[in-house]
Amino acid sequence: MYTFSLPPCIKGYDTFAAFAATEQLEKNDLIITNEFIFDPFVKPCNVPCKALFQERYGAGEPNDQMIDAIRADIPADTKRIIAIGGGTVIDIAKVLTFTGDWTTEEIFMGRVIPQKARRLTVIPTTCGTGSEVTNVTICELKNLSTKKGLALDTMYADEAVLIPEMVRTLPYRFFATSSIDALIHAVESYLSPKAIAHSEAFSEKAIEKIIAGYRYIARNGGESWKDKAEDFLTASNFAGIAFGYAGCAAVHALSYPLGGKYHIPHGEANQLMFAEVMRAYRVKHPAGKLTQLETLFGRELGVKPEEALDRLYELMDTILPRKPLREYGMTPEEFPQFADSVIEGQQRLLRNNYTVLTREDMIAIYNACC
Repeated sequence: MYTFSLPPCIKGYDTFAAFAATEQLEKNDLIITNEFIFDPFVKPCNVPCKALFQERYGAGEPNDQMIDAIRADIPADTKRIIAIGGGTVIDIAKVLTFTGDWTTEEIFMGRVIPQKARRLTVIPTTCGTGSEVTNVTICELKNLSTKKGLALDTMYADEAVLIPEMVRTLPYRFFATSSIDALIHAVESYLSPKAIAHSEAFSEKAIEKIIAGYRYIARNGGESWKDKAEDFLTASNFAGIAFGYAGCAAVHALSYPLGGKYHIPHGEANQLMFAEVMRAYRVKHPAGKLTQLETLFGRELGVKPEEALDRLYELMDTILPRKPLREYGMTPEEFPQFADSVIEGQQRLLRNNYTVLTREDMIAIYNACC
């Protein structure tokens, strides 16, 4: 038995101005965004609602101190949160729909189950997280020096709004890390034991669009990605739908210590883990669905299935070159602790692995990336 649903209503507009004119923003709406997004897109529309800018509360990806500080500044009469931004803004906004007497750490550690009290509209400005259609949010817990994921049905957005205009302004590096994140979402959800035909269809279509876009960039240069911005935005959304149902797995789980301790951007950290996790899967369980994935990549890349994954890694390195973990300052002495933190804190993800990875497997993966 299964139930496949899409809780957010998905809408599309060519421009933010068209969205603002149609949706009739009100005074008790609150926009959460970045000033560099607000000024060119939102400000000219003279919307009546207030705005808070994420970067005024801290830099980088979401952390519990940042979220708690923003919560303290939310007007009491706020009925809807409108999140306009990348994964950081969207993940923060999901928590801001809750009211009550709690800290963000208490929520992520499962000590409090909050109730949603505000509507949520999400407008993504990157082409990677797919967070506009998932019930997942990620947060760094400062006191614990780790990242933690949380999945609650009350964190689904009420509306997801796709506006290609807002993606085309991304600097290349942010495009690269976010789109790689989307590709890994699609791969991990495809291989997940929870996958069903419906989620697989979204995974496959996301993979097709991203690989076609990457091959276009490889031929035409980095900035040509903007020609395919709408495809990348759609692919990210499809991958979000897929992993929202089937989940992500070891690549994301093993990447969290890298982000939590060394503050490596999420998509970049995932890419660092991706090839070695897939190689471990190949050694431990060479038959099965992995062969279907190789056939899919082989078709999209124009190579034999047995060559497909190596060709994929080369193409991804063309989009965003990888560095060994030692260049970030990591040492092998840390890897047992990384593995222990993953086993202790990321079971939500590890349950979705294509095959079981032991503690020793995880340490070997980190060492292979060093």
